[in-house]
Amino acid sequence: MRTSTPPDCRPLLADADDLTLVFQPIVDLATAGIAGYEALARFPGSTGPDVWFAAAAEAGIAAELEALAIHKALAAVDHLPANTYLTVNVSPHLLGAEVIESAFATRPDLRRVVVELTEHTPVDDLGALRRQTDALRQRGALIAVDDAGSGYSGLQQLAAVRPQLVKLDRALVSDVDGDPVRMALVEMIGEFAGRIDAWLLAEGVETPAELAAFTRLGVPLAQGWLLGRPAPEFRPLDPDVVRLVRAHSARARLTESVAGLVRPVRQCVLGEEPATPPAVLVGPQGGPAALLLCDPRTGEVHTAPVSLRVHPSTDIGDALRRALTRPPVHRFDPAVCTDPTGHVLGLVRIEDLASAASADR
Repeated sequence: MRTSTPPDCRPLLADADDLTLVFQPIVDLATAGIAGYEALARFPGSTGPDVWFAAAAEAGIAAELEALAIHKALAAVDHLPANTYLTVNVSPHLLGAEVIESAFATRPDLRRVVVELTEHTPVDDLGALRRQTDALRQRGALIAVDDAGSGYSGLQQLAAVRPQLVKLDRALVSDVDGDPVRMALVEMIGEFAGRIDAWLLAEGVETPAELAAFTRLGVPLAQGWLLGRPAPEFRPLDPDVVRLVRAHSARARLTESVAGLVRPVRQCVLGEEPATPPAVLVGPQGGPAALLLCDPRTGEVHTAPVSLRVHPSTDIGDALRRALTRPPVHRFDPAVCTDPTGHVLGLVRIEDLASAASADR
């Protein structure tokens, strides 16, 4: 790994160590396990981080302060627990700044890193933002968009960037269990996230009722004080939290998700196709790149694009509806089920979806 001197923030901080990090768990609601952690900046005294970053913007060193936080976060990636990722925040309008690019350059391999675009300042050049995020993806990073549903500029970013992770605006999360309008908006954003093969994350979950609502809606990921508070180290989930999430997940499964329909499948590196289909051909970052299938009518083996990805918590009816609205040539190709990091869990056959949906009526 390349090392460098942390960005200089002396007009605001007496020392680079005045900025510290805490890590809040992101929970996979289907497994009651930790999918990742979000790195959050903390500063001396009781003043919140938003005040510090606003002061940095006024002092003209906003990029330097964010770069310092990125620098420290990337240094922690090697200490992550197995099978988890680290979310690193950056303002999208600063992503092209030289000091930000230098901070990301300290870790050429960005696998296990999620770059979260926080929506606070509108981005004038969405084309440039798309190029910048694509460059990070090529190095293994996943891209997240924060505060989805909070405004028109956020929707523009979603359309331009096509993130792999979509975080719900906290205004939609709070008291969602008692507000049918909020629940409808969450379902709408979840449908959009599914269309672009992104995972939906509910941030700021603070009550068991909110947790129950998101579990019933099939939201795969959640984060908040109910599930785990920010801490200076990568802490596991409290056993009481694990029991709570498992209980809600078990109740939600009564309404049927695709989790019970997932079939194991061979996985092979793209370019090293096996002789026997079906198989999923994976790219260099471990994500599904194509399918190796056999035509049941002719017996001919062929490759097909991954035209539908689902999460284990995806509703059976929703998955079947999305499958049947694909172009006719791919309408009956199996769906690929992936975990929060995009890795393959197995295949879901359209016949199985149709049978399960029919039995549920």
